[in-house]
Amino acid sequence: MTHPAEVKNMEGKAVPQASWPTRVGQEWKKLTSDDLFANKKVVVFSLPGAYTPTCSSTHLPRYNQLAGLFKKHGVDNICCISVNDTFVMNAWLADQEADNITVVPDGNGKFTFDMGMLVDKEDLGFGKRSWRYSMLVNNGIVEKMFIEPNKPGDPFEVSDADTMLNYLAPGEGAPAEVSLFTKPNCPFCVDAKALLTKHGYDYEEIVLGKDASLSSLKAVSGRDTVPQVFIGGKHIGGSDDLEAYFAAK
Repeated sequence: MTHPAEVKNMEGKAVPQASWPTRVGQEWKKLTSDDLFANKKVVVFSLPGAYTPTCSSTHLPRYNQLAGLFKKHGVDNICCISVNDTFVMNAWLADQEADNITVVPDGNGKFTFDMGMLVDKEDLGFGKRSWRYSMLVNNGIVEKMFIEPNKPGDPFEVSDADTMLNYLAPGEGAPAEVSLFTKPNCPFCVDAKALLTKHGYDYEEIVLGKDASLSSLKAVSGRDTVPQVFIGGKHIGGSDDLEAYFAAK
């Protein structure tokens, strides 16, 4: 198939009807287009393959990270579609710890073909895969599509989460990344997490003894107490420092 940019854009049209065999725990369940899209506002992003570099380092993680903002602007679900089987997609989702994403295993490529996005990647040993794109679907109708340009390789310029967020909410910047060092049974850590949540911040929690050591905490913060909060790469400090930070904003 030619590059999908040469195929008519699906904006204003219904998404294809499809069903996908999915593995949920130890059982097979059928997922359908109606299950995903009927009476819902859904962001979809499609990519060449699970575990591939751009898909794993940027494409999926950023959608997962911004899920709260998408929900704030009326999005019911975020779906990742790839021409992979359900076992691969489930394992990748678990590795990525992307709890905000629904993976759709279009293993036979039928939905991708009907979207006009199935391309030949035999030069990479992939066979038929999806071209990279994203779309906003309202009750089964494609409202907006962002299709990567016709360039060699695997361009990643317009199907990213920030572009989709800017379409939904022009001018609303994504929140700064937040990291939070904690330890179990720490009441000050509980206070810090509650403050971050109250102000609409998602955060990465780094638990001492599990994800990092005390020496690591000292190395990055210069302190040996928890919590220690970093916002946008800036060290804020403990729970009292965090409260002062928000009070000053």
